[in-house]
Amino acid sequence: MSFLAIEWNPSIGIDLGFFVIRWYSLMFVAAFLLGLRLMKKIYIEDKIPAEKLDVLFMYVFISMLVGMRLGDVLFYSWDYYQNHLLEIFLPIKESANDSLFGIIKGWKFTGFTGFASHGAAIGIPLALYFYAKKHLQKPWLFILDRLAIMVALAGFFIRFGNFFNSEIYGKETGSNFGVIFKAAGETVPRHPTQLYEAFSYLALFFVMWHLYWKTDKKQQTGFLFGLFMVVLWSLRFFIEFLKEAQVDGREDWVFNSLNTGQVLSIPLVLIGFWLMFRKK
Repeated sequence: MSFLAIEWNPSIGIDLGFFVIRWYSLMFVAAFLLGLRLMKKIYIEDKIPAEKLDVLFMYVFISMLVGMRLGDVLFYSWDYYQNHLLEIFLPIKESANDSLFGIIKGWKFTGFTGFASHGAAIGIPLALYFYAKKHLQKPWLFILDRLAIMVALAGFFIRFGNFFNSEIYGKETGSNFGVIFKAAGETVPRHPTQLYEAFSYLALFFVMWHLYWKTDKKQQTGFLFGLFMVVLWSLRFFIEFLKEAQVDGREDWVFNSLNTGQVLSIPLVLIGFWLMFRKK
């Protein structure tokens, strides 16, 4: 095997004996803790009371989880969940051969699985509309401009978590270049699309962080959020060409060459362009 191909077979997390802290969960926590720290700097710069940051955390955390969950259910897996409504918000799954905690037969504990970032792209802005109106008394786009910087950073950590989980990986490279995801049972090199996205989002974060602190773009309401929408969803659109279909039978949703994720990305990119270049 060529040295260009990397065999990837990490542990699922840190085993404490009675509980396993998964790498994905650690990445998720790191994203929120670092995001809160950096957002505090922005709030100080904008002269917003620090206590309003705690409220922001709750709005974002809850709307992100609910949005990502419903996004997966409605956009990718409704054929299954329409007959398993209880599983949408409960970490369980029907299983004839298992019992939940050894008590309830016919169910097993699975943890929460199945999230879609397109759902978060809807859920978080909706929640922030009410946050900006109730707690900041500022325009909706004011908080979206600033939080978008942190979301780009969070995207970096979350995609790294996907890489640790050996999920959402790419198609076969057809060469000796790539990553062999041994934990997922793969034997040939594939595109590490999680890393493509992760480092793209990290670059976007640094660009937006620079624009906020070193230019007057934060005064142009909607520009930073628009830039975030254009770049992030354009990246998603093109990287999707290298990904394996995440749901069987849904790889071609509307057009023969576009999948579900790409179709959902197009209107978000257009909204971004409008926000960047609209007249006040």
